[in-house]
Amino acid sequence: MYGNDGTARHWIGGQWRDSAAVSESVNPADGEVVGEYADGGRAEAVAAVAAARRAFDSTAWSTDRDLRRTVLTELAAAFDTHAEELARTLTSEHGKLLRESRLEARFATGALRYAIADLTTDTGSFAQTDRHIWFSSLREPLGVVAIIVPWESPIALFLRSLGPALAAGNAVAVKLPGQTAQTNALMARIISEVPSLPAGVVNMFTESGNTGAPFLVASSEVDAVSYTGSTAIGRLVVATGAVTLKRMNMALGGKTPMILFEDADLDHALPLLTLGVTLGAGQFCMAGSRVLVHRSIADQVRERLGAALESVVVGPGDDEGSQMGPLVDRNAVRRVDALVEESLEQGGKAVVRGGPVTEGPLAAGAFYRPSLIEIADLDATLVQEEVFGPVATFEVFDDEAEAVHRANATEFGLSAAVFTRDGDRARRVGRAVRAGTVWTNSWFVLDEGFPEGGFKQSGLGRLRGPLSLAEFQETKTYVHVALPETA
Repeated sequence: MYGNDGTARHWIGGQWRDSAAVSESVNPADGEVVGEYADGGRAEAVAAVAAARRAFDSTAWSTDRDLRRTVLTELAAAFDTHAEELARTLTSEHGKLLRESRLEARFATGALRYAIADLTTDTGSFAQTDRHIWFSSLREPLGVVAIIVPWESPIALFLRSLGPALAAGNAVAVKLPGQTAQTNALMARIISEVPSLPAGVVNMFTESGNTGAPFLVASSEVDAVSYTGSTAIGRLVVATGAVTLKRMNMALGGKTPMILFEDADLDHALPLLTLGVTLGAGQFCMAGSRVLVHRSIADQVRERLGAALESVVVGPGDDEGSQMGPLVDRNAVRRVDALVEESLEQGGKAVVRGGPVTEGPLAAGAFYRPSLIEIADLDATLVQEEVFGPVATFEVFDDEAEAVHRANATEFGLSAAVFTRDGDRARRVGRAVRAGTVWTNSWFVLDEGFPEGGFKQSGLGRLRGPLSLAEFQETKTYVHVALPETA
């Protein structure tokens, strides 16, 4: 896991590997260095793909269902055993609250366990179509799958793709983000200690730059890419992968509308709206970044939500009194604040104008207080672009048709939430909103048994649920024609 100098290393071909470049892992709560890591790139990506290809071509991994079931069971148990260590490591370099990191580490292994069930029940089809003709179809692994993981929730988003990719019988080459290098190394150590896993089936490297990931996408030796990240980069990934027509699974950006009708239970909804802005400091694709409110309750919601956001306690992730941790780094603080300032210049009005923490003991970190900006113009940047920070728009509508129009007015279609006591309206609006997941009187409720993915520019394909295994498989049809009977 670590070299002689304490540097976190890559795990490729069943061996620990160093890089020429070494970078620092920094705690965004105080700017202190928490470790160093081998910073990979194209060379590590080449090695990872080659190791994965050898493992797929030369071992029984792709055809031995019992072996894959055993490995996934061992993996899930190992990640559960190390959940607390993973959570503390993640908080130290990502900044999210420790309770959020713990939730991520515990939730993540569900993807591995669901993959076991998927693997166990995966079957083909058969039919005799004529007296002498039999058709059957079976699903087979694709080969080598590249998994590209972002820093927002690296444990959960890694295992979300890893589970079905391994269950289908593929070998994987995984690019992990530099911002969570110590967490990456710990995950690699956990995987390296799984006794039944053949060398080279899982290969992991950390990269802060952008030379290894493009190689994975372009390589003719990679049969599929599972990418989680921004829509803008996702388009580039798809365009590059199109040259080799490799399979693409894209989990991209979101701009979740939280729609409150006049009969919404505000005592129930307002804590969820607050959490939608502040969970993970708003740095994830399903953040509740747009608050759409019926005009009849707008004044009440504006006042109560504004007060709730102003009272949020910002602090280090390992402080039990903190209600929101820092952003991932100071560059993120500058970027988010620039978007808020631009929204005000475009005519937005600050219900709550948060901003960087520049004084006191938190000034050394990447802390940003939540903002709520009232906006009428649907073309405004803050409405249309993913912020990835604790910032939400406040938008007023007059009727159901306008609520749906506003909800659908962006290029994104990942998720939405509808707050109403009217069950028929909830179903009707949920059907009209173009999003992959729609919650009623709730938000960010996920289950491994049901698909997760986006409409429009929020992605391609589905992870979680019964559709996920097929993302990493090909279907082959066999035709058996009996020879004519002879006397």
